[in-house]
Amino acid sequence: VQAFACISKRRQQTVIMKNIAAIQKKILNLNQAQHVIAAERVYGHTVAFTNGCFDILHSGHISYLSQAKALGDVLVVGVNTDDGVRRLKGPTRPVNSVGDRMKVLAALSCVDHIVAFDEDTPIELIRAIRPHVFVKGGDYTRERLPEADVVEQLGGVIQILPYVGERSTTRMIERIRAHSELASHAA
Repeated sequence: VQAFACISKRRQQTVIMKNIAAIQKKILNLNQAQHVIAAERVYGHTVAFTNGCFDILHSGHISYLSQAKALGDVLVVGVNTDDGVRRLKGPTRPVNSVGDRMKVLAALSCVDHIVAFDEDTPIELIRAIRPHVFVKGGDYTRERLPEADVVEQLGGVIQILPYVGERSTTRMIERIRAHSELASHAA
């Protein structure tokens, strides 16, 4: 502990600001994403893309995103906006705002770029960034992916990763509510 006491407040602030800047640099709007991903392609990088709500990050997300990153040089994550999450998951979601969800994802080393999208599917985002690989979890099939045809028309491939059982934000929220109800009845 004493060794860390030698780090000046100024140095601490510098490190904090550097980390925040690195996180913010990963968060892009659609126009920025198009330019950044075009540059990645020029360098010959394989672009992997996935999308989701990522409302409360859990170990299933980490495994999934790490596997998705292994399928490309660059991993782009599309994140549903708050309105998009409400349409998909109901009026009590999201738990975390799109800004917070994107910052948490940006702190992961396996994630290179993050873009929010408001549509029910990421088809327009896929058209804009033209990923080489579109990655989804094992709870999907190609037939259940409305964006699959667009990915393939653009020359990309669909990669379905193995399902990570018992890892779900919805289940996590249900467990939290159940524990909360038990605690309130016990009180």
